[in-house]
Amino acid sequence: MTSLPLRKLGASDLEVFPLALGGNVFGWTADEATSFAVLDAYTAAGGNFLDTADSYSAWVNGNRGGESETIIGRWLASRGNRADVVVATKVSQHPDYPGLTAANIRAAADASLRRLGTDHIDLYYTHFDKPEVPVEEIISALDDLVRAGKVRYIAASNITAERLKASLDFSEREGLARYVALQPHYNLVSRGTYEGELQDLAAAAGLAAVPYYALAAGFLTGKYRPGTTVDSARAAGAGKHLDTARGRAVLAALDDIAAAHDVPVATVALGWLAAQPTVAAPIASARTVEQLPALVGVAELRLTDVEVERLTEASRDGR
Repeated sequence: MTSLPLRKLGASDLEVFPLALGGNVFGWTADEATSFAVLDAYTAAGGNFLDTADSYSAWVNGNRGGESETIIGRWLASRGNRADVVVATKVSQHPDYPGLTAANIRAAADASLRRLGTDHIDLYYTHFDKPEVPVEEIISALDDLVRAGKVRYIAASNITAERLKASLDFSEREGLARYVALQPHYNLVSRGTYEGELQDLAAAAGLAAVPYYALAAGFLTGKYRPGTTVDSARAAGAGKHLDTARGRAVLAALDDIAAAHDVPVATVALGWLAAQPTVAAPIASARTVEQLPALVGVAELRLTDVEVERLTEASRDGR
């Protein structure tokens, strides 16, 4: 196995590879055999950070949710490597376990543990915040899971700065488990979804950011170009960035920097994210083994300050 530097995840003792492998494709656009091959290649490259959710992939006709966790669980069992892998999953969106009430959090966690075939989840996210549930109820339920040994650390995704601060304050005041990470929507063509109040709070609170949509549903791989047609379940959403001045400016900057380093465009897009304050590891998924090298290459890429600034300038809002 390649030995590459790991990054500490916030205030936890988890050390993670600088690219989290997204599990959303497992059981969706990647069948079990392909998923196993991708997982094998990722860990062979030094990767150790898997990101999934109990709802993946309930949106697929015929699926119920939990398919991704089930595949990961079977892979962990077959490879006997549970102790070497940081497993992150999420609660609130499974069709059978919707929401963030205390009772639902407990039931959903137990269901995730069964599917993953493990006795603990390393990082457990609230997938989408539910403002109708008091943060006191959510944090107390998560704390119960930590005290029971079912969850090592807790984290939040898709949450406002106000609710995040209230959650952190309650944890501090009551001496309960505290969020160590935040999973925001964040990439070169979607910066306002994280930068500003949320990023500032994460920095002040010592939270690690683990951005999703790190490649803007594939746009930042560079495969979307004027006049091209991409065969992807996410093509319509990703292709729209070509219609913006910012999208075109970002692609031009990515092309130049990728050529200078002789690496794929996707690697540079992930490298910019990895260089941002608070970011520990962007998330990206691969539905084939062939897509993986461009993702894990971020671990060895070192962008110059000038290159980071050029991308930052090209991607500014309002271009």
